[in-house]
Amino acid sequence: MTKQYTAKIGDREIVIETGKLAGQAGGAVTVRCGDTVLLATATTSKTPSERGDFFPLSVDYEERLYAAGRIPGTFFRREGRPSETAILICRLVDRSIRPLFPKDYRHEVQIVLTALSSDAENPLDILGIIGASAALMISDVPWLGPLGGVRVGYINGQFVFNPTATELEQSEIDVRMAASQDALVMVEADAREVPEALLVEALEKGQAALHDIIAVQNQMRQELGKPKIAYAVETPDQALIDKVTALAKEPVVKVLRETDDKHGRRDALDALYASLVTQLTAEFGPELDEKTVKETFEGLVRAEVRRAIVEEQRRPDGRAPKQLRPITCEVGLLPRTHGSGLFTRGETQALTIATLGTVGDEQRLDSLGPEETKRYIHHYNFPPYSTGEVKRLGSPGRREIGHGALAERALVPVLPSSDEFPYTIRLVSEILSSNGSSSMASVCGSTLALMDAGVPIKAAVAGVAMGLIADGARYTILTDIQGLEDHEGDMDFKVAGTRKGVTALQMDIKIKGLPSQVLPEALEQARQARLEILDIMAQTISQPRERLSPYAPRIIKISIDPEKIGTLIGPGGKMIRKIQDEAGVKIDVEDDGSVYIAAADGTASELAVRMIEQLTEEAQLGKIYTGKVVRTTDFGAFVEILPGKDGMVHISQLADYRAPTVEDVVRVGDEVMVMVVDIDREGKIKLSRRAVLEGWTLEEAREHDPQLAGGRQRGGDRRGDGGRRR
Repeated sequence: MTKQYTAKIGDREIVIETGKLAGQAGGAVTVRCGDTVLLATATTSKTPSERGDFFPLSVDYEERLYAAGRIPGTFFRREGRPSETAILICRLVDRSIRPLFPKDYRHEVQIVLTALSSDAENPLDILGIIGASAALMISDVPWLGPLGGVRVGYINGQFVFNPTATELEQSEIDVRMAASQDALVMVEADAREVPEALLVEALEKGQAALHDIIAVQNQMRQELGKPKIAYAVETPDQALIDKVTALAKEPVVKVLRETDDKHGRRDALDALYASLVTQLTAEFGPELDEKTVKETFEGLVRAEVRRAIVEEQRRPDGRAPKQLRPITCEVGLLPRTHGSGLFTRGETQALTIATLGTVGDEQRLDSLGPEETKRYIHHYNFPPYSTGEVKRLGSPGRREIGHGALAERALVPVLPSSDEFPYTIRLVSEILSSNGSSSMASVCGSTLALMDAGVPIKAAVAGVAMGLIADGARYTILTDIQGLEDHEGDMDFKVAGTRKGVTALQMDIKIKGLPSQVLPEALEQARQARLEILDIMAQTISQPRERLSPYAPRIIKISIDPEKIGTLIGPGGKMIRKIQDEAGVKIDVEDDGSVYIAAADGTASELAVRMIEQLTEEAQLGKIYTGKVVRTTDFGAFVEILPGKDGMVHISQLADYRAPTVEDVVRVGDEVMVMVVDIDREGKIKLSRRAVLEGWTLEEAREHDPQLAGGRQRGGDRRGDGGRRR
């Protein structure tokens, strides 16, 4: 039986329907806003996974281009690997729902989101959060929801909930968030250098706007929910736990106090754990439950790290809670790249390289989003050696794509427009060493690389990762967290921005119920750290270089009449290829008549501009052109005055005397100077060579031309000498 539920988020109506589609899934719903419809399913395996002790959750977003009435542009005309947009939606939903699964649940859970209809105005990402939550609520999957998802914009001084794509273009913020009835769970935000207080207010109002959608999901659970699957919970051996604690607690505390570098601490803890297992195996024999030993040992490490931070304000590497790690910056490291920046913060190091390209280098997008191309691209690579590990190298994973997208969004507000800087910009951040906050290091390295490349960015951008250790009413906010603090902490909170304000924010909360004062405190602490980082960066490079790298293309932009685009391109691209070959340039043409010319030097660009102007120029009345005779007849000669454009010189206007025949004056191939004396309604051009020889103005030329309306010929011009002046 089909059932439909309706909820409101702000002024937007969200319709959730179940019972019609995907009846064999554990839980299935469609979520609709406007004409955008998403199918969400949640299914769990009946037996626990054998792939280890982690929770095997997978979230997949299936982007079907039929949703927008389009056929994929690939060779097979079938959707291939997920687009970057699809992967980011998967991450957004995963980060929202993952914290609410029972910690001891080990059955595989798969969330599949399928775009069925897209109106290009109501985004699918927020519907994905709502759909996944609703499907889980009515399924047999154990889950501690529900959640609501909302996008918050700020337009003309007003907060707007779930703004359309058109409205977002005018918004100062784009906040995507997920929250339960009483706690924030996930936040992802882009902003145009806004104050921290505005983001805090947006999150508060966004959470308040979710009450209706959460209530509807609770109602669905009561009316339609399946019984939750029963799963076995292992009961640990308390005697073994006590034994491990007695043997390892003091040595763990000693290691954490005496080692403050990542690899030294890891090696010492690994050695301590190996010794512990050897000692316990001798006592308990081959039946030793090493899983319990490992979990207990890791629990001791976690407890000591957290205790030292909250009680002693001492972090694993000896820093104070608000203290940054040592920072160094360099630019111009690589001689043949267009720009490069190296940012090192503690044991985290990001090398970012900037490359400038032409309009033709823009990334073409084949997704359901409103954008068709991307002019600015940021890629993030995280090789295994950056953490001292050996792994197979492959294509970027979801983490790499997510971190690259975060850094990309952080820099968008400060980039020059295409009119100011007509280049495609690609940044690649190579993470050479990592111990936390590598995405924020890539933001800083990207600013350095852009400035080194001479890109006229409006302001420098820096980023910092914040953390939280909470113990009941006590809590400590950490600035510039490292890997261990991220792993053992209760919040991962990344903030990027300029001196003026925030440009990007990402937050994942691992505890239920964040004290209300934590978020404003964390944002202010991040702002102070950001200003400190920007000061350090400015000591290396404080503004963009005045000149581009000699290896970067020189691009100039001109505009032509859009109706002349076909003339410029020519049959089968003949004309544009000719200009590119003869001038040694690369040309890109936009539908609005914008023409981008890229060349290695100014001389080539100038030649290309002249050729384009000549090709697309309209003949002007009274203007004198040097043209080539392309055809002769008994009554006159046709002269090409512009590429592909010719006019006729009547025999009476070929010379300053009466010419017996056309060939007595000119022949095909001759170059002659002529004046445009008339252009009729059909665009036919009438030329006069005599006007140039006589030195006449346009009015005089028309007066002496008997073929023009109202024209007359002076009698003296019929003299036997042909009217030539002595």
